[in-house]
This record gives sequence, C-alpha cells and structure tokens, in this order.
Amino acid sequence: MAREEFIHVLEGEGYSYEIEGDKIIITHNDTTLFKELTALPPNVHFNNGGDVLFKMLTELPPGTEFNNGADVAFLSLKTISPGVVFNNEGYVVLDSIKTISHGVVFKNGEGVSLLEIETLLPGVEFNNVDYVDLKSLKTISPGVVFNNVGNINLVSLKIIPPGVEFNNVDYVDLKSLQTLPPGVVFTNGGRVNLESLTGGYFYEWSGNVEGIDSNMLLNSMISKGMFI
Repeated sequence: MAREEFIHVLEGEGYSYEIEGDKIIITHNDTTLFKELTALPPNVHFNNGGDVLFKMLTELPPGTEFNNGADVAFLSLKTISPGVVFNNEGYVVLDSIKTISHGVVFKNGEGVSLLEIETLLPGVEFNNVDYVDLKSLKTISPGVVFNNVGNINLVSLKIIPPGVEFNNVDYVDLKSLQTLPPGVVFTNGGRVNLESLTGGYFYEWSGNVEGIDSNMLLNSMISKGMFI
C-alpha cells in the first residue's frame, strides 16, 4: 500500500498522525480499529493510546512498530517481516500466523499468543513481561531467546537445537521433548516440564540431589549429553 493511501484511511477514520521523515506516527489517543485494511506501507509506528486491531491485514512490512498503550491483535495475519517490534503495553495476539521472520522482537507489557505458529527462525526475541504461548510449535532455530517474565508453553516441541536460551522468570513446558543436546541452557527462574524425558517436572525427578538446584543439575546433565 502507498503512503498516501494509508494517510487517506487515517484521515477517513479520524485518527490523528504525524509525519517524521519516512515514518507515519499514529498519535490518536484511543483504540485504532481497521476492519477492511489488507496492507500497510513500511515504517508505520502505532503510538496511539489504546488497542490496535486489524481484521483483514495479512502482512506486516518492515519498520512497523507498536508502541501503543494497550493490546495488539490480528485476525488474519500470515507474515511478519524482519525488524517488526512490539513495544505495546498490553497483549500481542497473533493466533493466525504460521511462522515469524528473524529479527522480530517482543517487548510488550503482557503475554504473547502465537497459538498456530509452527516455526521460529533465528533472531526472534521474547522480552515481554508475561507468558509466551507457542503450543503448536514444531521447529525452533538456534539463536531464539526467551527473556520473558512469565511461563513458556512449548508442549508440541520434540527437538531443540543448541543455542536456544531460556532466561524467563517462570516455568517452561516441554512435555513432548524427546532430546536435549549440549548447548541448550535453562537459566529460567521456574520449573521445567520434561514429561517425555523424566516423567514430569525435572525438580520432581527421583535423581535430584538434596541441596543442589534442580536446574543446575539439569544443565550439567545436558552438557554431558545425557539426554541425546
């Protein structure tokens, strides 16, 4: 979509905006709802005060940023370009998307819901304040980093490559995981569910040693290749 077309849409909806170089910055003080919009120009920044809602949009172009004061939700989104950033204060709901490009960063103030996504490419970062729900994920690439504050739902994942980092504050659910190669490290603050490998949460495994942190023991066992 051309910039001029999108500006025409904003003016038709009564949404205030500013132009800064090649950026269109939306400054509307409430929710922005786009019922029929199917495309965006690059470098649109949503700095509005409320939610950002799209019903028909299928692709987010490079340079898109969400700095709005509440949630971001898409009903039809299929593709996110590298460099898209979510800094919004609320939830991010992307339940129709199947894959995310490298370089996409989540810094939002609540949870991230990606219920249908099956693949995560390198360079995706989760720095959000709450949970990350990736219940359908089948493939994850080295270099994916979880720094979120809440839990991580990866219940369908069976294989993790070296280089994936779990630095989140709460638990990690990997109930279907079948192998843990050296190079995977858990520095999360909560428990790790490894039901297929150890019969449940690792801290409940009978081989734990009193006085030794369960995640420290888990990382030591992973580094020695005991789960491959």
